[in-house]
Amino acid sequence: MSSHADATASVSTADRRALFWACFMAIAATAAIFAVRGQVIGDWAREFSLTETQKGEILGVGLWPFAAAIVLVSLVADRIGYGKCLFFAFSCHVASTIILLFAKGYRWLYIGTFLVSVGNGSAQAIADPLVASLYRHNKTTWLNILHASWPAGMVAGGIAGIALGVGGGLDWRWRIGMLLVPIVAYGILMLGHRFPVHERIEAGVSDREMFRETGAVGLLLVLVFLFGEFARLLALPWYAGVLAALVCAGVFGAFTRSLGQPMFLILLVLMIPLATTELGTDSWITSLMEGPMQALNLNAGWVLVYTSFIMMLLRFGAAPVVKLLTPLGVLIASCVLAAAGLIALSHATGLAILLAATLYGAGKCYLWPTMLGIVAERFPKGGALAMNATSAVGMMSVGILGTVFLGLIQDRAVETRLQKEQPALHEQVVITKQSVLGDYRAVDPDKVKTLAAPQQGVIKTLTDAASKGALTTTAIFPTVMLVAYIGLFLYFRFRGGYRAVALAPPPINK
Repeated sequence: MSSHADATASVSTADRRALFWACFMAIAATAAIFAVRGQVIGDWAREFSLTETQKGEILGVGLWPFAAAIVLVSLVADRIGYGKCLFFAFSCHVASTIILLFAKGYRWLYIGTFLVSVGNGSAQAIADPLVASLYRHNKTTWLNILHASWPAGMVAGGIAGIALGVGGGLDWRWRIGMLLVPIVAYGILMLGHRFPVHERIEAGVSDREMFRETGAVGLLLVLVFLFGEFARLLALPWYAGVLAALVCAGVFGAFTRSLGQPMFLILLVLMIPLATTELGTDSWITSLMEGPMQALNLNAGWVLVYTSFIMMLLRFGAAPVVKLLTPLGVLIASCVLAAAGLIALSHATGLAILLAATLYGAGKCYLWPTMLGIVAERFPKGGALAMNATSAVGMMSVGILGTVFLGLIQDRAVETRLQKEQPALHEQVVITKQSVLGDYRAVDPDKVKTLAAPQQGVIKTLTDAASKGALTTTAIFPTVMLVAYIGLFLYFRFRGGYRAVALAPPPINK
């Protein structure tokens, strides 16, 4: 164990700074990749004659390997070393970019997107526990600063991609090629620097003890989403994924003899509404704001760019906020602001939309990294697995359920209002559909196309108003979290206050 201690002590201030910025650029690259892929999928479809199904398969393979890589890398990252894992992510990113630049058809695009997704998940799986190990004395603050990289990457990738595509623009390969800038940057930054070991390795905590923190229930929450998505991709019944998750979680539980730490499981469940509040709403915000922003002669996409820019600035300035409010206090304040911002967005018009977006952006910005900070501070024995299981549940739940639920809210709002205000049109265009959340009634776009122009205009006006108003319903997610975080705050208050758990004396950081 002394060798581990020596390794940690030998991580200099220069090493810490370089490795922190390597992690920052790795996540920024991941965010830019997400932004650019959404921009070039149409170009790929035109150049390579992709069907809508093939487009869906390429977009899908950009997501599920991401989640799978997070889980798998988490199982070994602490033991084999963060440097090897981050180099693996770098190799996947470089290889995928080269494959996409020289793509000749669908298969090339699929393989390249698969590799970049594995690289994204591996980079995400390493960045959080690595930064928590570099700055053990103040994990929540540094994780917030680290996660300024995501909105920074979204803003930079989005704006650069739009600029390269203006007026017909340059070939899509220029947008893919520019991704090498942050990728090469984090590859250079990690060269020649000594990586730390996680504190649970330094303290001699075994892998089995790490697994016990997450436990059978924690792993089940991860696997039920992961295997459920595999079942959907393979056209298997939904219960096949659930059954596979139960079997694997049962074996894991028999090995660890643990269901998981109760408070950790609570935090894991809270990631579902948290991810829906942040990422789920981000997925819909452009389309929801399309009508109001058009009235201002502005592209609706600027709402997402604007809120991402706010998140970036506020996360960089997280230190005094966390010190003043404590991690749980930050989460409580964030939930209040996020709920207020969503309600304000649902009613705002004109320039008031930007004020409401500012409120929403300020509310959501600290949620995700502060949750990771609490997991890192309270469950250090859980190592990389505990932190990345938290991220994985958030990402997969919002992709499989959160965005679908937000879409369902909108469909029901439109259908209900149409039935009330235009019953004749309601009978003509509303049909029953199915989703992972069950049957629902919604307006059929194909039937709308058959209507006369004035009737289409009526439905569009009504749809814009009803969809925007649905943001009020979305405010239920931060409200639920608010109640839970207040409960946790009171729990710690009665036990003498919130404190980070230390397995070994942390090194002095500058």
